[in-house]
Amino acid sequence: MLVYLKQIYQYRELLWNLTAREIKARYKQSVLGYFWVILNPFFQMLVMALIFSVVMKVPSWGIPYPVFLYVGLLPWNLLAKSLESATNSLVNNASLIKQIALPRELFVISTILAKIVDFFLASSILVLFMVFYQIPINLTIFWLIPVFLTQLIFTFGLGLLLAAANLFYRDIQYLLGLIITLWMYLTPVIYPVEIVPESYRFIFKLNPMAVFVNAYRQIVFNQTPPNFNSLGIAILVCVIILLVSYKIFKKLEGLFADVV
Repeated sequence: MLVYLKQIYQYRELLWNLTAREIKARYKQSVLGYFWVILNPFFQMLVMALIFSVVMKVPSWGIPYPVFLYVGLLPWNLLAKSLESATNSLVNNASLIKQIALPRELFVISTILAKIVDFFLASSILVLFMVFYQIPINLTIFWLIPVFLTQLIFTFGLGLLLAAANLFYRDIQYLLGLIITLWMYLTPVIYPVEIVPESYRFIFKLNPMAVFVNAYRQIVFNQTPPNFNSLGIAILVCVIILLVSYKIFKKLEGLFADVV
C-alpha cells in the first residue's frame, strides 16, 4: 500500500490537473457555472423538504426540517456523486489508459476529489442555515473531520472497486443508480433513525452511511462527539474495504488497456 501511495505522490501534479479538468469540464458552457454546485443541492433540499416536512410531517429532532435534511444530504450526495463519477472514470479516460503508462487509480481519485470540492462549496449553504436558524457552533464541530475522513476512505474504496468492475461489466454503471436510490432510503437521510421500529434498527448498524449521517447530525445539532464505538468500528471496516478494493484494483490493472 505504501508503494502505491508513493506512486500517487509522484504523479501529484497530474492528479491535480485531472481534478481541475474534471471540475472545469462539467460547467464549461454553463451560464451559472459553479453556482450549480450550490444550487443543485439547495433546490433538492427545497423539494424534499416540501414533500417530507410539509406533506408527510416527518419529525426532525426538534430541528427545523430544511437544515436537518441538508445535513443528511451533504454526506449522502458526496458518496452518491463520487461513486457515479468513479464508476465511469476509467471508461471515460480510455484513450489515456491505452496510450500512457501511469497508475490507473489517478482517474478514480481525481473524480472523487472533484466531488469533494463540490461538497465544500455546498457546505456554505449549511453555514447560512445555521446562522438563519440560530444553531450554535462550538469546538465540537471539529469532530466532523475524522467522520469526514472516514467517509472518504469508504468512498475511495468503493470507487476503486466499482471503476474496475465497470470495465469488465458495463451493466454496473446502470445498476448503480438503482442501488444508490434504494441505499438512500435505507439510510436516515430524510428521516431520523428514531422513527424506525427498534427491531429493524440493526440494519442501520450494518450501513456505514447511516453511521456517518447520524454522526454529522449529532455533532452539528447536539454539539457532542460521535459515538466512539460506532466510529471506531466504521474506521476499521472502511480501512479494510479500501485495502481489499485497492488490492483487487491493482491485480486487475494489467488488463484494463485490453478491455477498456
